[in-house]
Amino acid sequence: MSSFLISTVSPEGSDPVDLLIVDGVIQAVGEPGSLETPDDVTVVDGAGLIALPGLVDMHTHLRQPGHEDAETVDTGTRAAAKGGYTAVFAMANSKPVADTAGVVEQVWQLGQDAGWADVHPVGAVTVGLEGQQLSEIRAMAESRAQVRMFSDDGKCVHDPVLMRRALEYVKSFDGLVAQHAQEPRLTEGAQMNEGVVSAELGLTGWPAVAEEAIIARDVLLAQHVNSRLHICHLSTKGSVEIVRWAKERGINVTAEVTPHHLLLTEELVRTFDPVYKVNPPLRTDEDVIALREAVVDGTIDVIGTDHAPHTIEDKESEWSCAAMGMTGLETALSVVQKTLVDTGMIDWSTVARITSRRPSEILRLRDQGGALEAGAPANITLWNPAGETPVNPETHVSKGRNSPYKGMSLPGSVSATFYRGHPVVLDGELNSPLSS
Repeated sequence: MSSFLISTVSPEGSDPVDLLIVDGVIQAVGEPGSLETPDDVTVVDGAGLIALPGLVDMHTHLRQPGHEDAETVDTGTRAAAKGGYTAVFAMANSKPVADTAGVVEQVWQLGQDAGWADVHPVGAVTVGLEGQQLSEIRAMAESRAQVRMFSDDGKCVHDPVLMRRALEYVKSFDGLVAQHAQEPRLTEGAQMNEGVVSAELGLTGWPAVAEEAIIARDVLLAQHVNSRLHICHLSTKGSVEIVRWAKERGINVTAEVTPHHLLLTEELVRTFDPVYKVNPPLRTDEDVIALREAVVDGTIDVIGTDHAPHTIEDKESEWSCAAMGMTGLETALSVVQKTLVDTGMIDWSTVARITSRRPSEILRLRDQGGALEAGAPANITLWNPAGETPVNPETHVSKGRNSPYKGMSLPGSVSATFYRGHPVVLDGELNSPLSS
């Protein structure tokens, strides 16, 4: 492999240093101009850039197998690399569902072959996501994919007995269950957040309590069996309060928030543009403020994109018929900068924690999320905080065109993404995969 010297770069916003990468590992870190370098070293100018540990997304929909018209492992991980991600966790709602060792190994191998980022399949909790019986959890855990996170995301594990059994089962190998918190009986036919706006628009409301009731139940179940629980895409102030309560009592629960729930509100639904239809729905200004504050105080552990690409046919239709979901891999870090950094709520060290370090800890990743120091794997994102990201979905490398930020100019841009020491993105553009 080649050698690279990233010169005068600021690790997590600190004083500038030089980073020397050799054979996929950070070989040395030193003051600018102080390092001895190999003759064949390639110099990457890091002046004005922030070095972050490669981003890790706990919540990505890559759609393959079965929905390759919307996304593939290759196109999705290209989008991940373009957004600064060096590892993604692929949710199980493919076709067939990732509920067997065979399917998760297929997804894992596709990631290996693509070479843009590490791909970790998420195993389904229940067979076919149907909520009737547990899937082959142990077989998936012992497969080549070594699955450690299980989720029926897109659907809720609404049966408390099954949820308890799943929590007990994953405990034996230090796995975790990631819950899509949505009580189905309270959200039947729901189209948007329940409140004043839904009443004015005449759309069936999606009450906050449908999310909060499941979270309250599941943190108590996790406490009862002493197992690990992760809450997907937290979206309400009440949910934050429940998770905060659980953490104060030592319950082993973690939570994520999406970029779009940190920025967008239900007011956008007044346009009836189906790009704003998402699960869970966009909430109120009060919820957005609570979610941002929860990131600051650590109640919310990580940013998860919930990247959910759809075909034009599935998304661009009447509101009531449109699929739920938004793309997010290529814009996530820009939204984090806009909502949390540029507002003065967090610094770049905290950005590294919520986008890389903490998800790596939760998911027990050895090669991701570490400190940018000698001996560490060279999974590195170079971010230009003074740059701009004009959002034009037609130019995105994801197959999905359903970005809610279309037409916006978001702050910051990815300058380079080093995946295992190889620049899969360089000068802001896709370079070449590791497998090439």
